[in-house]
Amino acid sequence: MSGIGVYNLKVLLQDSDFYSLQAVNSYLAWDRRTRVTFMAESLDQMWEHLEGVALAEQPDVIVLDADHAGGADKLRMLVKRLQTRIEGVKVVCLAQFVDEALVEAAARAGARAYFLKRDLRYQVAWAIVYATEQAFVVTPNIEKHCRTMFHRHHIEPHILPDGRRYPELTERIRQAITLCVIEGMPAHLAADEMGISLHTVRSYIKEGYRILESYDNTEYPNDMTPQERAFMRFTALDLDGDAEAETD
Repeated sequence: MSGIGVYNLKVLLQDSDFYSLQAVNSYLAWDRRTRVTFMAESLDQMWEHLEGVALAEQPDVIVLDADHAGGADKLRMLVKRLQTRIEGVKVVCLAQFVDEALVEAAARAGARAYFLKRDLRYQVAWAIVYATEQAFVVTPNIEKHCRTMFHRHHIEPHILPDGRRYPELTERIRQAITLCVIEGMPAHLAADEMGISLHTVRSYIKEGYRILESYDNTEYPNDMTPQERAFMRFTALDLDGDAEAETD
């Protein structure tokens, strides 16, 4: 995957679940590679927006709620219609549950990915960016459940890499990073949540930043804050491991 600074993806989110929509938006907002330009709670709302938006603001990526597309045939037609409507658009499907028919429909229609929301968690921005560079990406749970179907229909999905591992991060440091960096909680509230002193929370964060940096050789924009860098590192995919697997 290319450097952080080369991406500037305009993303449209469509999800009938308001809370899921807001969660994905908040994680993408932390990642400079993605910029959410519109959030739609229905397909009608999405199409209304696309009909009126200026050409310069047409999305590069559309993240679809596959569970509520209306079934496999409608999902396939929806993906095809979006590709016809917006030249070069990349469609990523998100779902709560594995449905082989929907996964097959997405793959055959040319969607770039089909992800389970619970598999992505904080890595959603990394997963979307990764999917733009692959033909068809699935999370490991989808690959496991749909392996026979993929083989039967000669579909060769690319499996999303695991999150980057940081063996030195203790559970308490990881909790402090999650509360303060990922969820944006003030340090004094995180201290109350963890039942420790403010000084200890700050020491955990400082040590966490050091550990995260020691495992990362990525080049970041000069104006990126330490908190932004920590977020990127903490949520990163293990792309080095993925490259080694492809070599093998």
